[in-house]
Amino acid sequence: MWESIKQKFASLTGRIPRPSLSAKDSGDSGGLSKIFFTIVGFLLILILIIGLYWSREPAAFSVSQNAQSRLRMTGSEYVVGSTTTATMIRTAETLLDKPGGYLSNDVFPPGLYLDNIPNWEFGVLVQLRDLSRAYRESFSRSQSQSTEDPDLIIAEPRLHFDNNSWLFPPTEGQYREAIERLESYLTRIADQENVDAQFYARADNLSSWLLDVESRLGSLSQRLSASVRAQRVNTDTAGELSAAQSTPVRQEVSVKTPWLQIDDIFYEARGATWALMHFLKAVEVDFQGVLEDKNAQASLSQIIRELEASQRSIFFPVILNGSGFGIFANHSLAMANYISRANAAIIDLRSLLSQG
Repeated sequence: MWESIKQKFASLTGRIPRPSLSAKDSGDSGGLSKIFFTIVGFLLILILIIGLYWSREPAAFSVSQNAQSRLRMTGSEYVVGSTTTATMIRTAETLLDKPGGYLSNDVFPPGLYLDNIPNWEFGVLVQLRDLSRAYRESFSRSQSQSTEDPDLIIAEPRLHFDNNSWLFPPTEGQYREAIERLESYLTRIADQENVDAQFYARADNLSSWLLDVESRLGSLSQRLSASVRAQRVNTDTAGELSAAQSTPVRQEVSVKTPWLQIDDIFYEARGATWALMHFLKAVEVDFQGVLEDKNAQASLSQIIRELEASQRSIFFPVILNGSGFGIFANHSLAMANYISRANAAIIDLRSLLSQG
């Protein structure tokens, strides 16, 4: 009866009533909603677990064993420069082959929302770029007028490629080509019959690269220390009366790292010190004669020890930013302490290397 009344009403008003859902239909709709939200919840949990796994920093490795295994694959024996070159290759491979791969250019979760490891990758990458430049400009050349190595001519700019490029071309492809060129260079310097490829372990070469390292560590130390607001005296032109700068600034400046960037700078420093620790361990092998001649082994060992201390485990899920002398720790200041001490030791090492 009611259905006939509804039909007549619809004919009069020109509207067709929507059929009412039965109890069975509403039950099916509710079941589908539960399945949908269950799947979404499961995917979110899975992404979170994968993100936690990908956020683990790579472990340290033995530079000597790494070099021996690479030389063994080509049937070569140790030559000067092979340990540092093999360490550089392994470090670059770590960027691409660690859990999750290279994350800095990810556009999908979980890599999209992770920021600690991408900043760690950038710290490693900066050290790789500096060392690759030193290889191209000095380590592989006997003097400033000598010819550049053909493999390093390609490897160095490939490592300087945009670290955030996802496609056209992807960053990973450029870095992989740099690794292939470094492997070719390693094979050539290990070949006793190939005199075109060389690695020169000299005090001036090492000192030149350490000057870049000193500048990088000094910058990282200042950025880490800025986690706590401080008043700094402007010393930009100190020490020279005729010195000038393009834009005048105040005699005192207040510096403070934005809250959201504190962990970014911290993990960038962790990556930089991780890579530098391995590079200096390799230098300890390849430049052994130079270090002994300058009586500089102890200085280098102290630098490595400070960098190893900077890699200690973090026993808290977030980077704490206490006030320095407050009740909470300040991870950035602790890292800045290790970096500053390593930087001071590098200055002493460069002084020893410059002595006749």
